[in-house]
Amino acid sequence: MGEAEIPLMLDRDSPSPLAAQLAGQLRSAILNGVLRPDHTLPATRRLASELGISRGVVVRAFEQLAGEGFLESQGAGGTRVVIRPDVQSAAPKERPASGGHDARPVIDLTPGRPSGTPFKDREWRHAWRRAVSEPGTTHLPPPLGTAALREAVAGHLAVSRGLAVDAENVIITAGTSDALQLAVATLRGGGDRPRILVEDPGYPTARRVMSAAGAAVETVPVDGDGLRAAQLASLSRLPDAVLITPSHQYPLGGRMPVQERLGLLKWAADHNVLVLEDDYDSEFRHRRMPLPAVASLPSRADVALLGSFSKTLSPWLRCGYLVVRGESGRRLKAMREDLGTPVPGILQSALAHYIRGGGLSRHITRARREYAHRRALLIERLGSRADLELGALDGGLHAVIRFQGKDAATLSAEALQRGVRVVPLADYYADRPPVNGLVIGYGAPTDLQLTKALDVITGLLDEA
Repeated sequence: MGEAEIPLMLDRDSPSPLAAQLAGQLRSAILNGVLRPDHTLPATRRLASELGISRGVVVRAFEQLAGEGFLESQGAGGTRVVIRPDVQSAAPKERPASGGHDARPVIDLTPGRPSGTPFKDREWRHAWRRAVSEPGTTHLPPPLGTAALREAVAGHLAVSRGLAVDAENVIITAGTSDALQLAVATLRGGGDRPRILVEDPGYPTARRVMSAAGAAVETVPVDGDGLRAAQLASLSRLPDAVLITPSHQYPLGGRMPVQERLGLLKWAADHNVLVLEDDYDSEFRHRRMPLPAVASLPSRADVALLGSFSKTLSPWLRCGYLVVRGESGRRLKAMREDLGTPVPGILQSALAHYIRGGGLSRHITRARREYAHRRALLIERLGSRADLELGALDGGLHAVIRFQGKDAATLSAEALQRGVRVVPLADYYADRPPVNGLVIGYGAPTDLQLTKALDVITGLLDEA
């Protein structure tokens, strides 16, 4: 279909913002069938000129509707109307035959899943075209990563985290799991099975990966702000490494105070313990600026900063990085030299072009607005309920909901029967008694999907 022609009229005397008025009228036109699938909307500059408003108002309205699943940006191809399964109101579909399964799509609120929009980004596609057009090579990619990507990562960290990084101390990895396997392999070089201390509750995949790689994983109970230095001083046996999530404790969502970070570094330096800092959510802060990375603080301790493009772009890429220093950094680089890189050179080249061209920075800015809107939607729907407690909302792409009166595992199973997948908070606990609640990811679903899923969850809580 061609470009849509729709009557729009904005009221400048209304208390409703112009962007909200425009979004509301476009939304109604889509729901009423005036705008249909594959209709293309006018360019933002032209529509702004026709309506006598700033282009920023049109951009905000389009972004709002894109987040809700009504519109989809095609870059140079314009913005078109799309139909999402959660907004179709066609005639009832036939039920599956007896004995079959309900084919209803599931709204997946599993945490750790970002919006999938980067792959439709014009800058992303341009970066891939540049990578493909480069002269071919018959050599394997450098074990530590291509020079271009290592330099791009160092530059990105300088801007996003204020972290002064030498590109020589960057190791490109196939995501966080690969970085953890590399760390365990390096520690195993000493001969004994390495002991690694992790937070409880914490990231279950990290525990599984390090155990499978040959580490003896032990846990330390933490609160919402993470590890306390005093807990380390009381350990009967010293670990070889400690894995922490200080910027946004996973999954409880707090952040480790600066004095605790300094205490951890002093303890690690005194006892020659490697600090593995997972900085997974630092780009998406909604209320407060992130504290300095542990790796940026002055200390004699060896610290390895783990970063990934899984949250900023997509887990589909399986690409991340380690920033290393000290003797452990030398050993980590030597181990990667021995093993080689698992990251394809073409992917590294495309990412380097995307970062250096400013595409990643602009994508993070757009995504931050999108996630902040969904966070506000979640608070609006659940924040006033006296029967539950919301947490982990200072940053990131997930929230923690604590409640009494109904077992979270039971609620999760019932929600799945109604087309919503959520994860019980208990899944993140290893050795200590779990807290009853849910972990809800709000990065990937559209606004309408999230609203529908929250209706299901609150309905189940009301039934209890």
